[in-house]
Amino acid sequence: MPQSSAASESPTETPRLYDDEGELLLQADKRSDRIIMLPAGDPRVASKDRDRIRMQWGQHLLADLLAHRYRTLICGVNPEDNSHGVIGELAELLPTSQWNAKSITTHAKTFAGSIPENEVLVLKYDMDAVTVLALLRPPGRNHFTLDDLGRGFRKVAQMTENRYDRLPCASVSFLGAKSNRLMGRDGNEPSFESVLRTMFEAGYRGDVYPSLGMWELAPTGVFANYPFPKSLDTMRAGGF
Repeated sequence: MPQSSAASESPTETPRLYDDEGELLLQADKRSDRIIMLPAGDPRVASKDRDRIRMQWGQHLLADLLAHRYRTLICGVNPEDNSHGVIGELAELLPTSQWNAKSITTHAKTFAGSIPENEVLVLKYDMDAVTVLALLRPPGRNHFTLDDLGRGFRKVAQMTENRYDRLPCASVSFLGAKSNRLMGRDGNEPSFESVLRTMFEAGYRGDVYPSLGMWELAPTGVFANYPFPKSLDTMRAGGF
């Protein structure tokens, strides 16, 4: 009986990730592109509410869109050239899409000439497998601002959160963009936290794909969800 009782107890061990010698072969060093995920929250507590933004660290947006993991994509569009943006790349990859980079730009140009300065329109592109909700960059500018994102994502939230035929949805981070750069008031890109805060306060609750440059953030740790845990603010205020 004692032996049976002892055998039934599960030992406390760190789960193995890989078969065979994988654990030793894949120990990342400073030369590797890597991120360090930090746990946050209680996994035993769950709610039906859409109360957070998920960050899809290490995932490939275009591959996930083509694999039908999302019904809606949120990104930027401009009236000049979208051949290097994610919307143009997606249009080329989707076999049933009736759009291409040229027609996407022409459509954006039609609306750009009739909106006031600093206004942000959300244009809808039906690409069959994916609906793209594209924030139209304000006319006369070569970048977005956080204020633009706030105005745009308030509209995006209204167009997605109560439309289950448009869920799940994913957004680019608007950081590291080639065609539609995001710029802060100091002339530099804002932090990822500032972008997430802007999206969240506007009502957006979908997923966000970090830029490829953020795959090299180690040793700084990253969280999988926003809002971040309150312990971060406590540490920033000098507490522990």
